[in-house]
Amino acid sequence: MGRSYGKPPGRRLTEAVRIERSSPWTWSANPRSTVYGETLRKAKDGEWRRWDPRRSKVSSGLLRTTAAPERLLPAPGSHVLYLGAGHGTTVSHIHDIVCHDQAQGRVVAVDLSPRCLRDLTRLAQARPGLVPVLGDARRHESWRMWLPQGASWVFQDVAQAHQASIFTAACERFLLPGGRGMLSLKVESDRGTDAAALRVKVEEELAAAELVLDEVIDLEGFEDDHLLFVVGRPEDA
Repeated sequence: MGRSYGKPPGRRLTEAVRIERSSPWTWSANPRSTVYGETLRKAKDGEWRRWDPRRSKVSSGLLRTTAAPERLLPAPGSHVLYLGAGHGTTVSHIHDIVCHDQAQGRVVAVDLSPRCLRDLTRLAQARPGLVPVLGDARRHESWRMWLPQGASWVFQDVAQAHQASIFTAACERFLLPGGRGMLSLKVESDRGTDAAALRVKVEEELAAAELVLDEVIDLEGFEDDHLLFVVGRPEDA
């Protein structure tokens, strides 16, 4: 774990997120503690955590987007759904954002692996508002009780076939009008389909689900063979 002191990093995107040339940083909801050995930067009233773009597709997306990066982020106090939560690297930074300054946000973190769930459960003990769920991304009954009003931000990172269909089903069920969704697509997961054809297929599925495609971000160099599809749900949906 590295620690540094001094002025806050880079330019501010939101109250909870700043960005430097090399990486974003989030304002820690659990100061003096790391999740994956990330660098901490002490501030007057708390601490910033470096959000490693080589270990987080959301972080690398913030650096690679061609538009305002803050539009990719959930708002403080919002309820979000994270499918394919893994060991909690990105989840912890999303929790920093939605629970910033004691905001009553909620991160419903779903993963199929019992080992990942153990790590998420330990993380949740120090982070109120983080809800770990052992479940299949296709089976909404496992977590729907935690999002009775839906979610304003949905992120999916599952390495299995039919990723787009899983994502659109989750958005149709949970994503609120005006909400934002992001699909991290691992191209090689859909074998037998080349990258260009797969991208077209995914874009067609998103359109059929009445999700508005905002941008497709190529994460090459951070996460090879990954595309990040950024969508919105219309206000009148």
